[in-house]
Amino acid sequence: MELRKGSWKILILVCVLVIYLWMLFVDHSHMLADISQRITLQKTRISARNTMYQSPDRSRIEETPPNGLRTDSKKSQSFPSRNANNTLEGSLSEYQMLKQQGLVPSRQLPTALIIGVKKGGTRALLEFLRLHPAIRAAGSEVHFFDHHYVKGFRWYRRRMPPTLVGQITMEKTPSYFVTSEVPKRVKHMNPGMKLIVVVRDPVTRAISDYTQVKSKRRKMPRFEDLAFLNGSRIVDTSWVPLKIGVYVRHLERWLQYFPLSQFLFVSGERLIADPVMEITRVQDFLGLKRVICEKHFYFNATKGFPCLLKSEDRATPHCLGKNKGRSHPYIDPMAVQRLRDFYRPFNQRFYQLAGMDFGWY
Repeated sequence: MELRKGSWKILILVCVLVIYLWMLFVDHSHMLADISQRITLQKTRISARNTMYQSPDRSRIEETPPNGLRTDSKKSQSFPSRNANNTLEGSLSEYQMLKQQGLVPSRQLPTALIIGVKKGGTRALLEFLRLHPAIRAAGSEVHFFDHHYVKGFRWYRRRMPPTLVGQITMEKTPSYFVTSEVPKRVKHMNPGMKLIVVVRDPVTRAISDYTQVKSKRRKMPRFEDLAFLNGSRIVDTSWVPLKIGVYVRHLERWLQYFPLSQFLFVSGERLIADPVMEITRVQDFLGLKRVICEKHFYFNATKGFPCLLKSEDRATPHCLGKNKGRSHPYIDPMAVQRLRDFYRPFNQRFYQLAGMDFGWY
């Protein structure tokens, strides 16, 4: 009886040992199969990458320009063949290839500028242009060419939004038009720069400029006291809000560096009355498809300004800032007339140079 009990114990131990060995064998088989599968997958990836980066007889890929035309074979760019030990190098090569094809956004220097004028409608124009998918603009006035030029082009580029091939980078800083050093600096960076100038009746523009400053200062002299010397009828041309409005003098300085064909003059009045017409002119000037149209706008009768049904940042209708459409203070009509008389000859010369009659009194 004791022998039988011992036999059963031995039999049980043998069975347990057999089961344990069988489990080890199965687990080892799965591990070998998994390793084999990984090796096969790695070989497949390496083969696909080598096929992408090298032709059968040479390790290079020819560059293709954005318009789809292939460049001369002499300009083909070489890429190193990849293996499992240089995955990082291959990833960088993939990134470079995507970048060359315009599939990776990068920051570029602007090719178009809205250079003026202050209180002429530059912000409205830029907000309207943001509706176009081919336009990418800096979010705020950069003031590179007048205030930050010493920081260099690298600093300037970092202020620009990322763009893809086919998109236009632009920015607006209204003070560029009236700052004497700017034209030369812009030409140094890009002689082919496209320049957009939004202009407005210089008298109305000066009053709007004054109104904006007055809203931030409680104690400020009357407009008439600043516009004329010592209460006389002599216009104080050194007062900046009036000096800006002598558009022809600023334009003459710019024309020393750029041909008239690189300028587009936008009417600030028509931008409010018929934004689609002016935006269409801008799209044509920039060589873009006419995407922005009537469906993007509605007129706000309370403010007296066109508003956006949608924009780059918002999918809901909205108007520009709360300061748009701000009421102007009362100005003596005689003072307004004297200013119109002062600007008239300058306006006529500006019309001739710009090739447009803006219809100011």
